[in-house]
Amino acid sequence: MATILVFSPGYLSHDSLYQLKQAIGMEPLSDWHPPVMSLAWRALIAVTGTPASMAVLQSVIFWAAIWVIACCVQNFTGSRSGALAVLGAGVLPHVLTFVGVVWKDVHMAFALLVTSAIALSGLRLRADRRAPRWALFSLGVLFLVYAILVRKNAVFAAIPVFVMLVLALWGKPAPRIWIITTAALVLGLVASTVAISVAARPVKTSQVSQIMLDDLLHVLSVQELESAAVSPNLRERLVAAAKECDRVNALSDTYWTCYGRGKHGPFTAVAHTDQISSLWVREMIRHVPGYLQYRLEIFSKFLFESRYQYHPGIAANDLRLELHHPRLGRALQTYVDGAARDLPVLFAGWFWLTIAVVLAVRPGSGTFAMPVRALGISAAAYVLAYLPILPVTNYRYMYWSAIACTVGVLLCRLGRGTADVRVDPSQAEARGLQGRTRQDCIDLDRRSGSSR
Repeated sequence: MATILVFSPGYLSHDSLYQLKQAIGMEPLSDWHPPVMSLAWRALIAVTGTPASMAVLQSVIFWAAIWVIACCVQNFTGSRSGALAVLGAGVLPHVLTFVGVVWKDVHMAFALLVTSAIALSGLRLRADRRAPRWALFSLGVLFLVYAILVRKNAVFAAIPVFVMLVLALWGKPAPRIWIITTAALVLGLVASTVAISVAARPVKTSQVSQIMLDDLLHVLSVQELESAAVSPNLRERLVAAAKECDRVNALSDTYWTCYGRGKHGPFTAVAHTDQISSLWVREMIRHVPGYLQYRLEIFSKFLFESRYQYHPGIAANDLRLELHHPRLGRALQTYVDGAARDLPVLFAGWFWLTIAVVLAVRPGSGTFAMPVRALGISAAAYVLAYLPILPVTNYRYMYWSAIACTVGVLLCRLGRGTADVRVDPSQAEARGLQGRTRQDCIDLDRRSGSSR
């Protein structure tokens, strides 16, 4: 409730407002941003009558996932302080900063977090033959599909989480289980994509062309652009954009800053996409060293000079939307900005990438070793996947990795000294242990030893 109050009616950037306008029918549905998110927002508004419902849903899902993970920690370790530590992770500045910001990056992160919570719940129920494994798996796949639909490169982060889900539910799954579960995930993705394309018919905008423009304008010289084998109109725009990028010292995001769309212009389809794609293929093959140098330069800034750690409320809009509690918003901004100033490592890409690699290689040996390793691999894969496609060096592209590593570190620390209770259900029932937690079993063993 506190989170909902602070962020009410939801923090909205220009991207968020554009998606909201699609949801309420002021703009045609397009694929510049994920159509599934606008459609989900449209459904929420139809049910609740207010666009604020999306931020409310985000807060509920986030805290529900954190709560489930905390319950699993207490169940496995018997540590209430450990469970409270997991809950406390939700108010850390690098986590809380975006909880109420309506962004596809936030939706992706929370969908993966929910799937992780489902996996830990499955870990608790693994020894019970009557556990609703397939129901939990179906729910996890639903969130995984949504995560990939709202952010295509989320597939790199989703695969380790998917493996974690299957291993948590089945322990050592047979090949048949792997085939069925993988087919279910792929089928869910294909069916959802086709259904949205056929039913909603979003306008194609060729958003990937903006990444190609970044490469072309920063790898090729002005002289090379002046002789490029493209139409005169496109050649003229490329040359002008390259000169403008040099003038304003824009290293990325050139579609908005240099190419002529305006900083917050319309999200219209990129023109000349076929020519841009063909030119990109031809020239990047010829300029491999220059391409690698440019991409490494951008990626190094992402790791060591990340920015945009906080989004200040609601961008200027014609929908008459404004913060309900601006003073609470300013308090939150002071909290996040102060942390970014005094503890910059919490928002540093290199820090979370390092933590992710450590968790992937050394996940510990306790109950949570497998989930910790999966979270580490997921976090690292997501960061590294941005190397060839990073549009700008914003912290929000690190958001899932920061959350995954935060949870992973806690699980690694709290899971020390614990071990899976793999009691056969029939034996457990015979011993009167069916449904008991690991701590219950330990306590029972201690009492038995005392009486002996």
